[in-house]
Amino acid sequence: MATKILVLGGNGFVGSHLVESLLAGGARVRVLDRSGSLKTPPMIGVDYRYADLADLPALTEALADMDLVIHLISTTVPGTANQDPIADIDGNLIGTVRLLQKLRNAGVPKLIYLSSGGTVYGDSPNRPIPETHPRDPLSSYGIVKAAIENYIAMYGGLAGFQFLILRVSNLYGPRQGHVGVQGVIPTICRRILDGEPLKIWGDGSATRDYLHISDLMTFITAAITQGATGTFNVGSGMGTSLTQLLELFAQITRKPLKLEYLPPRGFDVRHLVLDITKARRTLGWQPQVPLREGCQGYWEWLQRHEG
Repeated sequence: MATKILVLGGNGFVGSHLVESLLAGGARVRVLDRSGSLKTPPMIGVDYRYADLADLPALTEALADMDLVIHLISTTVPGTANQDPIADIDGNLIGTVRLLQKLRNAGVPKLIYLSSGGTVYGDSPNRPIPETHPRDPLSSYGIVKAAIENYIAMYGGLAGFQFLILRVSNLYGPRQGHVGVQGVIPTICRRILDGEPLKIWGDGSATRDYLHISDLMTFITAAITQGATGTFNVGSGMGTSLTQLLELFAQITRKPLKLEYLPPRGFDVRHLVLDITKARRTLGWQPQVPLREGCQGYWEWLQRHEG
């Protein structure tokens, strides 16, 4: 594993789990984030830096002497990016291009970027979808993610640094909060816990690929250890409809669900299941947490910490 690693966005849901995992693997970890974590206290041995990604002097200092940068920062979510595409472009695309320029200047040899397997492919009839599938995003969020992937490939070729792009499916797990409209599973659980109605955009037949956070951590560990480069889908490889997910939580929570059906939204992908054959064959990686077990664990965590 790379010795010195900078995690951009290391205090968020994914970031806090990743920092723990990197520390366990013996890495020296630095975090650059706008603020501290709301879910976990600062971790011993981590070099925390507090600044926005747009703070170029702070970013330059954070990049010094790093072997690897892992970019987790996103200023938008799929459900809100269309409301202000300019802010999406400015905060995410332009911010990342500035980062790539700084990476080149600092001589950082490798970048890992968390892209979106749920939005960059668009609404395809193909299931599961391999990495070679054309990208045809429906939302500003997906368009910006795809553009960032292109810029990473361009700068990687020009500057000679290695890169790894992870097209991750719908993540869930402990420490994931319900912020705005981010995350189907935390939204369902939060509304059940509060006794509020669940808004269903469409008829509930939309299919998604849900991945537990611990399975993403094992993937990243394997990818770093084995020096993986290129683009990988990271998902469960299995599809679950929203109706099936709601039925699962009705069984887990033993609570009646209040459902409010609304017209489908144009930017929502109807069906998305990722083909993870490449990850299996290249890294020997396989997700381990079944959906029911993971959802049960998240529900119990939410009740303990936010009930």
